[in-house]
Amino acid sequence: MAARLLLRAVRGALSAPARGYAKKPAVKSKGKSVPKEGLKGPEVCTDPTMLATHAMGVNYFKDGPEVALKPDSEYPDWLFKIHLGPPKKLEELDPDSVEYWRRLRKYDTWHRNRLKKGKKL
Repeated sequence: MAARLLLRAVRGALSAPARGYAKKPAVKSKGKSVPKEGLKGPEVCTDPTMLATHAMGVNYFKDGPEVALKPDSEYPDWLFKIHLGPPKKLEELDPDSVEYWRRLRKYDTWHRNRLKKGKKL
């Protein structure tokens, strides 16, 4: 009986890890210990009149006013005809159009990639 208890104690000691994880080394800084300043994002405009009359964030110069929006008559007609919704499906496109063939090529590429992904050597 005492031998069994001794065997259990030895097995428990052998199955448990002898050491824990290694101690992580201390990180040394190369320069003076100055706290880093976090990156600041752009200022967000909340003024509703400015948002309705100006294109906020379009001006790429550091200094200067925001770009004012012009009346619709000063913009080209094609700008208002741009499709902004989800892309049209292949069945909705005209087979004689360039968009149809580009979409068909994209679908074919996706199909080939899916088939290639499943192949095993």
